[in-house]
Amino acid sequence: MRPRVVTIDAHAKVNLGLLVGPKRPDGYHEVATTLCAISLHDTLVFTPRARGFTLAVDGPESRGVPRTRANLVLRAAHALADALGEQRGAAIRLTKRVPHGAGLGGGSSDAAATLRGLALLWRRRVSRARLGEIAATLGSDVPFFLGSSPAFARGRGERLSALPAIRPALRLLIVVPRVVVSTKWTYRQYVIPKSRLTGWKRLARLLQLRSEVIVGSKFKRIFSNDLERVVLPRTPAVRKALVALRASGVKAVRMSGSGSAIFGISDKAGEIARAAAELGSKGHRVYVARSVRAGSRPRR
Repeated sequence: MRPRVVTIDAHAKVNLGLLVGPKRPDGYHEVATTLCAISLHDTLVFTPRARGFTLAVDGPESRGVPRTRANLVLRAAHALADALGEQRGAAIRLTKRVPHGAGLGGGSSDAAATLRGLALLWRRRVSRARLGEIAATLGSDVPFFLGSSPAFARGRGERLSALPAIRPALRLLIVVPRVVVSTKWTYRQYVIPKSRLTGWKRLARLLQLRSEVIVGSKFKRIFSNDLERVVLPRTPAVRKALVALRASGVKAVRMSGSGSAIFGISDKAGEIARAAAELGSKGHRVYVARSVRAGSRPRR
């Protein structure tokens, strides 16, 4: 009999809108953000192992990805085993297609997929709430990838509210400069305007209300990203990618998260295809994607 194998697709995300608020006592900033999972994804395959975990990494974006406990996949595996008192292990193969250090949540999505995949591999019934608690210890974005998309996130990003499904799906073109932008560095550089301090709760609520009416064919504007004011002036490659994507004719262009990825939205497939071909011919790394309904998904 062949060993049981579990395969999970770990989808990337974009931040359709991102507001950054005051710093919290724990050192994190308050955020309000609209998260949307997209079709670009990594794939994780889990195979039974008597004890311990191994991690193999391949794929077009595998260069520079750690194979040690620095990788969120292994951190998630050990966190789940410890939480469940599970003695069994797993051999894990990660196929990387999501660029890392790009603000697309690839590492966080891989961590969430690991929690889900190992629970299935070990045939352990673990509630969504319990998985969410473990996920929150691994990173602010990780809980989002266990649930449905889109979602509105508050706190440091772990307090989630489901949003209505986006119909029809958004079409996106993503440009990823060949630079890595540190999330920690970006937040350290960010200074919240004084006017935002007094109106923070109102602005966050306004973003949530706007996020509840996203409709692909009627998408007129994309929400702002506060971190652009830090990254764009200091990172020429990101700024050039944003300018190039706007010049290609794709509307609603924004940076995702803390960068470096820039994305644009269009309701015209032909417009996306033409822009992708044009930018690709000029040496840009481009990815065509669409919005999807979940951050991670088991393959049947």
